Amino acid sequence: MDLKGQVAILTGAAQGLGYAIAKAYVAEGMKLALMDNQADKLDAVVEELKALGGDCLSLPVDLSDADATQAAIDKALGHYGTPRVLIHNAALLRERSMREITLKDWQKEMNIIVQAGFQLCKAVWEPMIAAGGGSIMLLSSGSGVRGFVKEIAYTPGKHAIEGLMKSLALEGQEFNIAVNSVTPGAPINTPMSASNYTEEAKQRWVDPAVITEAFVFLAKQDASGVTGKRIAARVGTYEILEQTVR
Repeated sequence: MDLKGQVAILTGAAQGLGYAIAKAYVAEGMKLALMDNQADKLDAVVEELKALGGDCLSLPVDLSDADATQAAIDKALGHYGTPRVLIHNAALLRERSMREITLKDWQKEMNIIVQAGFQLCKAVWEPMIAAGGGSIMLLSSGSGVRGFVKEIAYTPGKHAIEGLMKSLALEGQEFNIAVNSVTPGAPINTPMSASNYTEEAKQRWVDPAVITEAFVFLAKQDASGVTGKRIAARVGTYEILEQTVR
């Protein structure tokens, strides 16, 4: 599929992996609705991408707030119409033990990862059905299949993302909608990683720009291709880690 002129909605786009994916999609000629809670950084990214010839919309939003999330996705759909691609990349990881974390802390992390993921998928589902298909990517991590100390909210959130992917991939088969989870196939140098990676992991981390080829590939998929898979975005390629939906 030629992605030129196709629309992508992308969360967590102001920095890190989201920013790298946005640049890769602009290079493909895609139109982008970009969401992040860091308004100034997001506006700067949009201006940068426009200077590169991109057609981009800045949507500053707190994805932990259900009403704000709905308003942002509605604005994206109103501006560009049905997207070919939805990527929910935004997340919050604050390491806290069970003794330290509060319900408010837990809800904020879970809402950004799971509640917003559901809302975004729900908003594009009917439009994608009407359009005859699409591709949804939900960002996961090692925390989507393993447990980690002090990830009392993040790990359950990423496990839930894997479950949401599995259910939606099955339901989307009938409507030609591909749904996959994507995990970085290498440690990546992002602000969130800098706060949480061990020094050993930082010795091996790579620029997120080198793993964006997987996201370009998945943007071209529908239910006749790769769907219902956990994908590792590796340097210049991708790998199907497990076949989980059947």
